[in-house]
Amino acid sequence: MDRTLDLTQDAARLTAQLVDFASPSGSEKELADAVEEALRALPHLTVERYGNNVVARTNLGRAERIILAGHIDTVPIADNVPSRLDEDGVTLWGCGTSDMKSGVAVQLRIAQTLTEPNRDLTFVFYDNEEVAAHLNGLGHVADAHPDWLEGDFAILLEGTEGLVEGGCQGTLRVILKVSGERAHSARAWMGRNAIHAASPILERLAAYEPRKPVVDGLEFHEGLNAVAIEGGLAKNVIPDACAVTVNFRYAPDRSMEEAERFVRDFFAGCPIDEFIVDDHTGGARPGLTHPAAAAFLAAVGGEARPKFGWTDVSRFSALGVPAVNYGPGNPIYAHKIDERVDTRLILEAEKVLASWLTAP
Repeated sequence: MDRTLDLTQDAARLTAQLVDFASPSGSEKELADAVEEALRALPHLTVERYGNNVVARTNLGRAERIILAGHIDTVPIADNVPSRLDEDGVTLWGCGTSDMKSGVAVQLRIAQTLTEPNRDLTFVFYDNEEVAAHLNGLGHVADAHPDWLEGDFAILLEGTEGLVEGGCQGTLRVILKVSGERAHSARAWMGRNAIHAASPILERLAAYEPRKPVVDGLEFHEGLNAVAIEGGLAKNVIPDACAVTVNFRYAPDRSMEEAERFVRDFFAGCPIDEFIVDDHTGGARPGLTHPAAAAFLAAVGGEARPKFGWTDVSRFSALGVPAVNYGPGNPIYAHKIDERVDTRLILEAEKVLASWLTAP
């Protein structure tokens, strides 16, 4: 395989080439090298790099600066690289096709083709989005070089199936630890089973009713779920410890503090010995009233939808940059073994962005 990215090919073919660079989280260097090399060959851009994060910018003195951002990592490969094009000539299969190398391909094509855009542009390609918040490359750039991310409006090219999705939900992960007393299972009455003791936590979760608030005109849908449970020592031992991991996906009208308070209150009275906040990143309001967001929504057409998952629009929001999600990938295929993308949506996304960024 040619390890040099060809930015002159259309965005669908470029997506296939990007997928063929295997880049699971933590192993993005080769792809970051290729992205940097391709962008440095474009004389109308200045290019910076921090770790495996690449930022390229135009400096045309325009009145407004738009940021196009996307992560270059994927979930672990599952025998779905290299990419393959279906017999229909439309469906492209492979790890990252939807989440989100199709969006990255659109970014790269816009970077290559738009030498005189109507707004200054910043292109951000970052690593480690698919893991813990403290590893996120966009967060590292924001901490080390916040000036690289200055802008008036940001578009995160996460998969939205070609529609604008406003804001994102926050995500809080907590570990609830329950203790017991170890004993031989033949004399269980001599101990206290920690797994059994955790049942009130599971019963309360099973009875949870999701809140569906309307935020800036978009209806979000919260979720509170157990995503892991650990306990047990051996098949003949009463366990003395159990841990339930719970994920709360909450609407962007809650602050991080309010979200954590809700979860603590929700489990009040349960036999929890230790409440550990394992990971937490806030949400972002839709921000669709910003003039640039309204203009972009008009260019895309259709009605905006809420983003039910968490995306890095949250980080841009924290930086004071209004942001939306828009990309060709279909989120229902993200992280799946049979991940795929409709190449027509890739070409359409490139066309829409190019038109919006060159209109008089």
